[in-house]
Amino acid sequence: MSFTKINGKVVRVDLRQSGPVVARRGAMLFYTGNVRFSPHGIPGGAGGAPGLGGLAGMAGRMLQGEHEATMLAQGDGVVHYGFRGLETHIVDMSAGGELRVEASRLLAHTPGLQSAVVSVAAASGGGGGGGGLFGALRGAATGAMTGTGMFTTQLTGQGAAVLLAHGGVFELQVGGPTPVVVDPQAFVASYGPVRTELKSSMSWRNVGRTGGEAMQLECTGQGIVYVQASEEKL
Repeated sequence: MSFTKINGKVVRVDLRQSGPVVARRGAMLFYTGNVRFSPHGIPGGAGGAPGLGGLAGMAGRMLQGEHEATMLAQGDGVVHYGFRGLETHIVDMSAGGELRVEASRLLAHTPGLQSAVVSVAAASGGGGGGGGLFGALRGAATGAMTGTGMFTTQLTGQGAAVLLAHGGVFELQVGGPTPVVVDPQAFVASYGPVRTELKSSMSWRNVGRTGGEAMQLECTGQGIVYVQASEEKL
């Protein structure tokens, strides 16, 4: 694994072993050696979400922004990363697979992972929202209700990624006889073929009386769901 934890809030990476590393802008704490930093783009970030058309892409940019600005670090040195004193969690993707994570909760990842911005509707495997503009708008509504964005970052391939969270991260196995249900604002990421579907316990009769658990995220399939020990947004 390319990243090493220094403590709960800081990770280090040796670029001589990992190769170039992508991290969110402002996350570099310090480095030693000869390291160069340059802006890094992400597929789907400039022209809207793939397959959704210009209108949906415009809606996404207006509602949430498609991804956090990232920087590419390369050279011959060791870089230390952290962000706002948040807890870090390293995800080992050496076996390959797919990681879907809220852009605000992704600190860094290795170059062997291909990143793209996808719509919430597409990333959830449909979830009843459909594709195209209708699915995108449903994803926007979901984001408005849960505090998550309309778009999510999808990492595929082999490597490692570092997540950010308040109060640490719990790994929950998905794949048993019953689904795993989490608070949408505590949801950090999912690894593997995990399907997430928004459920509501709210009806016209109990509007305003359901408290903070009116919206729930039901996770099914096979894989891991990462949940932070807080409902606080990043």
